[in-house]
Amino acid sequence: MADTEGKKERKERPSCLGYPVSIFFIVVNEFCERFSYYGMKAVLVLYFKYFIGWDNDFSTTIYHTFVALCYLTPIMGAIIADSWLGKFKTIVYLSIVYTIGQVIMAVSAIHDITDTNRDGVPENMTFHIALSMLGLILIALGTGGIKPCVAAFGGDQFEDHQEKQRSTFFSIFYLSINAGSLLSTLITPILRSQDCGIYSKRSCFPLAFGVPAALMVVALVVFVAGHGMYIMESPKGNILLQVMKCIGFAVKNRFKHRSKQYPKREHWMDWADEKYDKLLIAQVKMVLKVLFLYIPLPMFWALFDQQGSRWTLQATTMDGNFGAFIIQPDMMQIVNPVLIVIMVPIMDSAIYPLIKKCHINFTPLRRMTVGMLVAALAFVAAALLQIQIDKTIPKFPSSSETQVKFLNLENKSLPVIVAGQEPFVVPGSDSSNEYMTLDAMNVAVSVGGRNTTASFLKEMRHTVLINSDGMLATLNDTREKPSQGLNTIRFVNSFRSPLNITIKSDELSLLSPLEGSEYLMVSHGKANFTIVNVDGQKCSYIMQLGFGSSYTVLIPSNFSFGLNCHETIKAVQEIEPNGVHMAWQIIQYFLMTCGEVVFSVTGLDFSYSQAPSNMKSVLQAGWLLTVAVGNIVVLIVAEAGSLPDQWAEYLLFASLLVAVSVIFAIMAYFYTYIDPTEIEAQFMELEPEDKKKKELEMMTKDNVAYVHSEDTDVKQTKI
Repeated sequence: MADTEGKKERKERPSCLGYPVSIFFIVVNEFCERFSYYGMKAVLVLYFKYFIGWDNDFSTTIYHTFVALCYLTPIMGAIIADSWLGKFKTIVYLSIVYTIGQVIMAVSAIHDITDTNRDGVPENMTFHIALSMLGLILIALGTGGIKPCVAAFGGDQFEDHQEKQRSTFFSIFYLSINAGSLLSTLITPILRSQDCGIYSKRSCFPLAFGVPAALMVVALVVFVAGHGMYIMESPKGNILLQVMKCIGFAVKNRFKHRSKQYPKREHWMDWADEKYDKLLIAQVKMVLKVLFLYIPLPMFWALFDQQGSRWTLQATTMDGNFGAFIIQPDMMQIVNPVLIVIMVPIMDSAIYPLIKKCHINFTPLRRMTVGMLVAALAFVAAALLQIQIDKTIPKFPSSSETQVKFLNLENKSLPVIVAGQEPFVVPGSDSSNEYMTLDAMNVAVSVGGRNTTASFLKEMRHTVLINSDGMLATLNDTREKPSQGLNTIRFVNSFRSPLNITIKSDELSLLSPLEGSEYLMVSHGKANFTIVNVDGQKCSYIMQLGFGSSYTVLIPSNFSFGLNCHETIKAVQEIEPNGVHMAWQIIQYFLMTCGEVVFSVTGLDFSYSQAPSNMKSVLQAGWLLTVAVGNIVVLIVAEAGSLPDQWAEYLLFASLLVAVSVIFAIMAYFYTYIDPTEIEAQFMELEPEDKKKKELEMMTKDNVAYVHSEDTDVKQTKI
């Protein structure tokens, strides 16, 4: 049994190649946990958009609220572990919470639970939303709570003489994080893209959330299985709490002595001198100096974390066909961890040494400034890409408009006159090329000399079926670009007899002559439709579909079954497929990754070099807090922003980061680098004298109090 009271009585523990066997359980646990977190997070914004039905802005808001919570809770986890439960129990208890949250998320995505009429759409969406919000809160508490504990617990498994092995462990540990992130970001979008369900099929979010939940169960079981091999430290008190108490006392004491009769002190933290020793105060000063530089940093994370929200949503409007394989929109996030693995060694072994040879003083703070500017450039690239995407998205009617096009069911051309518009001719078995936008909903229309008044709906698109008898029917067209990269296909029957049309397991209801069907949702690639008449004759019609298009397929009056039956069928395009390739996003991912490598890696290294030896965790908490605040910035802009175009929002974020970079550069210019070890050593020498002086002062106060008590006949020796 492991020693839960500290390291006083260490037993011989099994080892392999000089490493404690216990670290195997910790590394596997971390791999599974990171797979669970990043796998769930990769598909989360699309779950909000496609399953729950929220718009892009609200989906982005909830996504970043969740991420912010994940980076706020590590402070709680560190305090619980260091002050109360210890690292092992904190990891176990919060992993249980984490696992329950993942399971709840998987259950919330099962549409069949409330799909009573089995049409694929849940009847009680409130139930699914409540479950998913509960699941996300538990996940945030779990993943954030264990974040500061696992790596430190792994470090505890090594003896003092095993510094080399400990260093290698941390390299393997962070490799397991990247491996979990890479694999999950690749696998869970593939799982999500499958169709599943008990009664009706739709995107398989239950499987995409269920696999991460299963990996979290494995993580918990593996970690607990190593219990007997672990070295466990007893809680020793949290340094973060000590720092906060010291700062609180200094502020309180300064407020008490705000009158001019009290002499000023060199630094406001010196007001804590009455209660805390000079070494601790000096250490807090060093930490505050670095934390002050953290103030502008959340803006970087506000841009960085939009890879999982805005950039993923941007990818849904793009072409993911890479020839040999199809990339799902949420799979594009894998570009970041892949580039991280490539860029870190390149920067360390090539770029930085080259800059040094050019005699450029590329200090850590200058690197961080450059990293922020490169990240801003990534959002400029995203904005330019969005402008190109917007050109491929049709302009739908406003709240006071309607849009109309005409589909000619005859084999000959027909002249059409719409009041207020130029006359035009619709070719036989074809449609008018473009939608015409009308302000009036009741319009006089003449088809082949036959006059009538047509009524249309606001904010709608219509296809009017016409032949030599005039207007036959008005069909309501799709009002938005198809989501999830799917295509909407419907059929119009101009043939003389009823027809049945099927694709795979989907079947349209019997389509009567001169009638239009409902839309079918069809995935990209080759779509093979089977057209069957009442006599059982069949015709196969194949369409090669892209992503996000819409078609009306006309079966003309001269259609006939036979070997070449497909030749007379006409597919009329209503909405173009996504025309901008997803590969163009690699540019912005590359720039963002370069910014991350220069900013994040350098920032952590700088922070640790400028912090006292016992306060690294305080700066880690501060660093994680900047990530949380950055995500809060995104949700504020997403909810409060009134920019009509997405490209404009990208430019807004880029501009804000450039402005913040300038402020940070000015702050960095006035920053003086220090050697915390040297400063601590100076105060360690002064500390014994300082303690003696304080003891003398206390003795003097006690003597005064004793004399005062005798003068007043009060029997006491100490106040």
